Amino acid sequence: MLKQERQTYLICAGKGNNGGDGFVIARHLQSGGARVRILLFADPARLSGDALTNYEICKAADIPIETFAADQFEPLDLAAIREHLRRADCVIDALLGTGARGEVREPFATLIPIINESARQIVAIDLPSGLDCDRGEPCGATVKANQTVTFVALKAGFANRESERYTGQVSVLPIGISSKQYAELVASVEAS
Repeated sequence: MLKQERQTYLICAGKGNNGGDGFVIARHLQSGGARVRILLFADPARLSGDALTNYEICKAADIPIETFAADQFEPLDLAAIREHLRRADCVIDALLGTGARGEVREPFATLIPIINESARQIVAIDLPSGLDCDRGEPCGATVKANQTVTFVALKAGFANRESERYTGQVSVLPIGISSKQYAELVASVEAS
C-alpha cells in the first residue's frame, strides 16, 4: 500500500479520533524506516482519550510534531505549511473524521485547498476531511485524496459515485472487530 523506506510522510492531524489515527500511523511509519513529521492543527492541551495517548507516544518516540493554531481567530502560518507540504512525498489526511458535522470551518477551510494544491500524493484516513460520511457529499472544502484507507467497512456515503472525486482508490482495513459486530455494522449501513 504505502512504500515506507526513504519516503517522507507528513501527517496532518486534528484533535479528534481521526487525529489519533494519524498519530498511530506516524508511529508505524517511523518504525518501518520512513521519515515522518506531524502537523497538529489543535492545541495539544485539548487532546483526550486515544488521541492524547498516541500523541504522547509520538512525542516519546521523537517524531517531529509542529503545532499550528486551530483557532478561527488566529491565522495559520501558511508559508511554513506550504514548505512542509513541498518536502513531503506523501500527505496523510487525519484532520476531520466521521464525527465532523456541517460546513468545514476555519482553519480547515483554508488548509484543505492548500493540501489539495501542494501534495504529490494524499492518503485520507477513514474518509477525506470535509466529506460527509453518510451522503458522500462535500461540506465545503474537502480533501481530494489519491487513496482512502477506511476501517472495518465502506462508509455509506462511498456508495455515492460523486464521492470518488474525493476518495480516490478505497481500501478497507479490518481493525479486529468480531464477526457479529461486523454483521451488525453491515446491516445498519444497508438499512440507511
